[in-house]
Amino acid sequence: MGKRGPAPKPTSLRILHGDRPDRINAGEPVPPTGTIEPPDWLSDDARAVWDRLAPGLIARKVLTVWDADAFVVLCQALARYKQATALLNGSHLLVQGAGGLVKNPVLGIQAEAERTFLTYAARFGMTPSDRQSVKAEVVADDKGGADRLLS
Repeated sequence: MGKRGPAPKPTSLRILHGDRPDRINAGEPVPPTGTIEPPDWLSDDARAVWDRLAPGLIARKVLTVWDADAFVVLCQALARYKQATALLNGSHLLVQGAGGLVKNPVLGIQAEAERTFLTYAARFGMTPSDRQSVKAEVVADDKGGADRLLS
């Protein structure tokens, strides 16, 4: 069974909101700063996913050195989903099996990759419903704050 209730408020927000000191985790681990690189063994399709998604997550400090391995699983799952979908597009939903027509086994691979991707994507706030629960650092652009709202 998963955790119950709303996600806990990040420590930085607790401090900003003036929460009581006994509710602030002074010993919260902080990931070290460092270069986040994809591993050499990442497949070509997974590397394309990394190159497309990682820069934005790194810039907003959602993807840290500690999160790189989980992000690799996300990239591999999306690559596996893409490969399974390509196989299905060139095949049929039902294939000949023992005793007649059976569901194409690639459908199971595709569904498993989809579940894995969605589970990990939620951790990084990459789905609309999960995005609201992730507190990320906003990167300044040309128009920020009131200027952006008033333009």
